[in-house]
Amino acid sequence: MIPTAADILSSCPLFRAVREPAWSKLKGMALLKSYEQGEMIFRQGEPCPGVFVVGSGLVRIFKTAPSGKEHVLHMIAPGNTFAEIAAIGGFDCPAFAEALEPTTCALLPTDPFDRLLNENHQLCLQLLTGMAGWVKHMVDLVEDITLRDAIGRVARHLTTLADQRTGVVRLPSFKRHLASHLHLTSETLSRTLRRLSEMSLIESDGEEVVVKDPRGLADLAEGT
Repeated sequence: MIPTAADILSSCPLFRAVREPAWSKLKGMALLKSYEQGEMIFRQGEPCPGVFVVGSGLVRIFKTAPSGKEHVLHMIAPGNTFAEIAAIGGFDCPAFAEALEPTTCALLPTDPFDRLLNENHQLCLQLLTGMAGWVKHMVDLVEDITLRDAIGRVARHLTTLADQRTGVVRLPSFKRHLASHLHLTSETLSRTLRRLSEMSLIESDGEEVVVKDPRGLADLAEGT
């Protein structure tokens, strides 16, 4: 069964605290958007289309240096949002967004979303609860870069994304995107995954990682 835009919004933590009548208005403006693997969703400097919520697939948010080198800022999995800061702040897209695999999103277009925010101050307060989670994510990202070594970053990433029932983490088709996101080289990422396998913490077939020892992996992520 193909999810509707309303279904996708319902799965998103950013909107978890939103109540009626704002909730019905958000669902009413939401558009269902589909993207093919490798398709650019928007480019840096373009007007922000609105708030995106990923329903299925995977999106990478990246910036490009004048030299042409790319750096992955975020990997957006189902249930998570992107472009929300630009949409709320009213500025152009600060980075590029690309679908890494066939992807479906719910889009809250900028103009109606902005009008609703101006009309409904209660909605603004409700969204603050969801935005707090985004701020925590950014703090965690800075902590990873500054305080964790390669094995700690990879362990934390796998611990955070592992399915709670199966322990499975799907890897992106191009491992260099994940390596860039974790501020590692592709070679370092491959070596680190092999090391975690040798420690019997994970198993990997190159496309998926299965966490075999969640507690041990979490301890390693925290440096204990």
